[in-house]
Amino acid sequence: MEENSLAKRLMWVAWPSFLMAGVLEMLVFAVVDPAEMHWFGQRLDLSRQAVYTLAFFVFWAVAFASSALTALLSMSPFEVNRCPLPAPERPEGCPKRDGCC
Repeated sequence: MEENSLAKRLMWVAWPSFLMAGVLEMLVFAVVDPAEMHWFGQRLDLSRQAVYTLAFFVFWAVAFASSALTALLSMSPFEVNRCPLPAPERPEGCPKRDGCC
């Protein structure tokens, strides 16, 4: 069940960030021509398709980080602090081993 929850959370983060990366790609490259881009004063020696591809993955990574942070901040303290192991299987010295919390 834990894996299913992790897969759901991953999709909650990955899918919206993928969609927003596509939207950003369209908005940015409606205004910017990849053939005229410069990096530190030098022309990029990449094809337009390569620039589109790299930009898409950069946009996706930024949107993914934003969505992941939102998902992390939406977790309850119980979800963040819970121990995935049952009390008897917890290591020696674990403050939650005795089932106090």
